[in-house]
Amino acid sequence: MIKIGVMDLTWFCKLLDYALIRFQRGDMEADRFISEFNRLYGNSEPFLFIVDFELSRFVLHPLSELGSSSDILYDFRGLTNYQGTNTRRSLPEITKRPITFDSYRKSFDMVQKRQTDGDSYLLNLTFPTEIDVDLSFDEIFAGSSAEYKLKYGDEFVFFSPESFARISGGYITTSPMKGTRLMTTADCERLLMDDEKELAEHITVVDLLRNDLNSVADDVRVTSFRYPSYIRHGEKTIVQTSTDIRGRLRQDKDMASVILGLLPAGSVSGAPKRMTLDIIRQAEGAPRGFYTGIAGVYDGENIDTCVIIRYIEKKEGGTFFRSGGGITVYSRAQDEYAELLEKVYVPII
Repeated sequence: MIKIGVMDLTWFCKLLDYALIRFQRGDMEADRFISEFNRLYGNSEPFLFIVDFELSRFVLHPLSELGSSSDILYDFRGLTNYQGTNTRRSLPEITKRPITFDSYRKSFDMVQKRQTDGDSYLLNLTFPTEIDVDLSFDEIFAGSSAEYKLKYGDEFVFFSPESFARISGGYITTSPMKGTRLMTTADCERLLMDDEKELAEHITVVDLLRNDLNSVADDVRVTSFRYPSYIRHGEKTIVQTSTDIRGRLRQDKDMASVILGLLPAGSVSGAPKRMTLDIIRQAEGAPRGFYTGIAGVYDGENIDTCVIIRYIEKKEGGTFFRSGGGITVYSRAQDEYAELLEKVYVPII
């Protein structure tokens, strides 16, 4: 039996649902992760942590163990153990071997059928694309430009633009990112902002995250709604939209239960969350692993976490880039498939 200590019922139910605790090199079981998280936080000792999408793998390391020679490299908005040069080079050559459109369409159609039946009204559908890239994970980490990036040995590297939760001064802020468009013309940002489908998706995610925050905080409110941000890779620019939501943390919540109780992230799962997760498992056919999980750092005062997207992993048989997008009943399969492919890139300018 998993002893989870003082945890809310929502998190306990999630553990029972998944029941996939795995003991792997560098991983921890759930109850030990929770205990160590709260111990280090209580002692104001900085640490890094990673939790996968299925809530089955938990990684935690004190930052004192992660020197510049570590197999784990991180850079979270300037908090980093990387001592090298953030080199830039020409845009890397990437050969993509994605899922076929016919295969994607089958999963897409199943998702929309379930949405028509009322089981879900927003679902983030993702798949791996096998790639060949002329860069090592070390080179990708060093050269990529992102708010959050991390290299986890030879297993994966990510360069995420999306903040998940930030905890500081008794407040928690989350910043869901939903809505993406490649800027091909001068009015692309306006077209994204005016797109009713994209707006509906964004509002759905904002509402979901507001509800999530209400489980751990009071006075939850939107502080900045649907602002654009930009990602450059080579000569291309992607515009995305985010919203900031903030609440005052309740004093009776320990930090591990605050973080874990919000998972998985609403922007990369969907709504309603519980039923949508069941549909994701059916539609995607395999666990996501660390992709669309979260990673975070505690610096001794504040916690800063991100959603693990823009993710490249090595698995038996090759190297894979995971990507996807939000599906509603108004989505078109051709457009969503094109977005999945467009997100396969490395942001080296």
